[in-house]
Amino acid sequence: MIRPLPVLALVAALASLPTLAQETPADQISEAVLGPRAPVDYAFGAFQRGYYLTAFELALPRAEQNDAAAQTLIAEIYAKGLGVPENHERAAGWYQLASRNGDRLATFELGMLYQAGLGVPKSRERSAELFKAASDAGYVPAKYNMALLHVEGIYAEPSLVTAATLMREAAEAELPEAQYDYGSMLLEGAGVAPNNEEGARYIELAARQGLTDAQVDFATLLYLGQGVERNVEDAALWYGRAAESGSAVAQNRYAKLLAVGEGIEANLEDAAMWRALARRQGLVDPDLDRLLVSIPPETLARAEERARFWPSTPLNIETVATVPSIAPVEGPVLPAPVDPENAPSQVVDPAEGTAAETAPAAPAELTPEAPAAQDP
Repeated sequence: MIRPLPVLALVAALASLPTLAQETPADQISEAVLGPRAPVDYAFGAFQRGYYLTAFELALPRAEQNDAAAQTLIAEIYAKGLGVPENHERAAGWYQLASRNGDRLATFELGMLYQAGLGVPKSRERSAELFKAASDAGYVPAKYNMALLHVEGIYAEPSLVTAATLMREAAEAELPEAQYDYGSMLLEGAGVAPNNEEGARYIELAARQGLTDAQVDFATLLYLGQGVERNVEDAALWYGRAAESGSAVAQNRYAKLLAVGEGIEANLEDAAMWRALARRQGLVDPDLDRLLVSIPPETLARAEERARFWPSTPLNIETVATVPSIAPVEGPVLPAPVDPENAPSQVVDPAEGTAAETAPAAPAELTPEAPAAQDP
């Protein structure tokens, strides 16, 4: 499948926009002391923070001066409808300008529009030409797409060797889809010499990046001991991760392990829940059904109820939050400062270290220290 550009890759690619900031005497002094600083790109900064109209306004003057990166940023705003109505025709126009000015990201994205027929006539042949140009310019997602086209062999020369070469380059650039596909080519010996250990390593790399299909296959390799040391416990862990991500295959296999307690503690209710989730996606396994034939009806009912609410929890078995109790106070209770009845009857003389009875205080106007005021 030809892959679209991830958002993070787009953000990184747009980071090359130049700055229009004017240098001040303070900037010159700072550079003399600390050295040159990285240029500030206000258009990209606004885009990154979600201020898309501001980014558009800041990038437009540069785009009109044939700044390829600014043209790509504007195209992306139109293509995704970020702060403006989605308009693939305008996006295609700006991508075309940026591509002519040498922006490989724009070339790739324009190829994606031709492949889908968005804003331009649908043409896989034209999209393949653009992918080839972006790939030759070193753009990693385009290399991956070209590898797939060489495997398909319709809009690019059929060549598993060329496909494997491009796939390896994309895999070494840490593109998870390429890591997974190149690992599979190594396992099968497609366009490259078979190597189970290297194939398992690349698939593990993709699995650790969160690619669900790679997690399923890596779990299977661990279970079979193919290319890696056999480890059923780790296989159950990876099947569980992929099951949580919604893979029907992983849900079915994880249910089997739970049903027989292989690599994980046996739990028929959990197994029945994952079976129900896999069935919801159309995967029916008679072998799993036989493993769960003896499950009690009430356990099966709870499992299917959980599956209906998954990934949330059914209301009738939600954990009820409890208010923590207040720890008891140790020692004497302090008197309330506003309650005269709780006033202490003794005071401690710091000099003598003994307690003395507290005598009632005389009215202030009758004590020697506070004589009554007199008129002159």
